[in-house]
Amino acid sequence: MGEIVNLRSIRKRKAREEDARKADENRIRHGRSKSEMLKEKTETGRAASLLDAHRRERADPIKDEDEK
Repeated sequence: MGEIVNLRSIRKRKAREEDARKADENRIRHGRSKSEMLKEKTETGRAASLLDAHRRERADPIKDEDEK
């Protein structure tokens, strides 16, 4: 005689395997490695700091007419 199986658990297992397969495909398609994310973060931070370093600030800010 064959083994008695619960069809609901078989369907759930099949669905989990399918979801895991889709997740693996999405990781390959859309994912980035940790080094790529770190590189982008450092480049963004460096660009922001260079922009802030070259920012010109006014020595005498313009005052409103009401403050005179």
